[in-house]
Amino acid sequence: MLSTKNQNFVAHSKPSSKPGGSDSSNPTSTVIGVVEQLATTMQSAISEIRDINENAKLLSLNARIEAARAGSSGAAFGVVAQEMQDLSSKTASVADEMANKTRDSIDTLIQIIGGNVKGTRLADVALTNIDLVDRNLYERTCDVRWWATDSALVDALSSQTPESVDFATRRMGIILNAYTVYLDLVLCDTQGKVIANGRPNSYHSFGRNESKSLWFTRAMATQNGDQFASQPPHRSALVDDQSTAIYSAAVRRDGEARGQAIGVLGVVFNWDALAHAILNNASFDAIESLKMKRLLLDEGGNILAASSTTPPDFRFPLQRFEKLYQTKKGYVLDQIDGVPVCVAHAISPGFETYSTGWHSVIIEELE
Repeated sequence: MLSTKNQNFVAHSKPSSKPGGSDSSNPTSTVIGVVEQLATTMQSAISEIRDINENAKLLSLNARIEAARAGSSGAAFGVVAQEMQDLSSKTASVADEMANKTRDSIDTLIQIIGGNVKGTRLADVALTNIDLVDRNLYERTCDVRWWATDSALVDALSSQTPESVDFATRRMGIILNAYTVYLDLVLCDTQGKVIANGRPNSYHSFGRNESKSLWFTRAMATQNGDQFASQPPHRSALVDDQSTAIYSAAVRRDGEARGQAIGVLGVVFNWDALAHAILNNASFDAIESLKMKRLLLDEGGNILAASSTTPPDFRFPLQRFEKLYQTKKGYVLDQIDGVPVCVAHAISPGFETYSTGWHSVIIEELE
């Protein structure tokens, strides 16, 4: 299990590239560069064949002239000279054809390799992104189930005296100081009323009724302390309409796993911080990034988070890429709004016992 104390979000950093050297962060360019070098070498070899052939033609012409001067005694040599000229003409034709076919084949090879290398690489990064999300959110499920057994929270819900509620508030504040990934912690009674929160000076959620919120109703429906509930990324009034994902667990009588539910603890997660750290910090250079949209989507193709390079009004065309969306990991070369693109996809692999079931998509415009 990942460390949960003073934790920070996990994300890849971009490898540095050395001036004048190959860009190891862009294998597509590296492979295409090798193929281009091969093409240059072949073109150079064909050019040399042409030069040699021209010299052979000149030699054949000179031989025919000398054979003509020699008269009948040079007739046989003239036949050989003519055959040399015919052979040179055929060689020139073959060299020209080879040059044309080589260029066409190299162009096709570059397109295939470029698409395959790029697509495979983007699909790998898409999988890494959603795996990081799963691993980070798995921690939330552990945290909320653990803290729901805290005696201060159990006492506050059991007695609801000013003293017990104040102590629970201070206790949750201490937890928040150690765990920077949360915006707030909220404690509700069985009717959904917030009786305490960990940051009352920042978020005024005390007294709010959360009885219809998914995170509350789902937690109240759990059967024991091993179970948890959640509400996917959304904007919550609990934290002044900031984007959050809330994980929750029932607080049970005496803190026992099989005890009666006496309320619900909700951990209000800083979703934007995690999503942006992962999506904007993938291993791409600045030029590549400008051509990319990196997305986290739910099962219905709705955008849960997007990289800063994604226009606010962008909508993922799920129907067009439905077949790709059903694969665990892959890519396709297609078009969006008439623009050639490589679309890479990976579905949540899950971590330990947890899986978001979400999808990671990277869309790169192709030149």
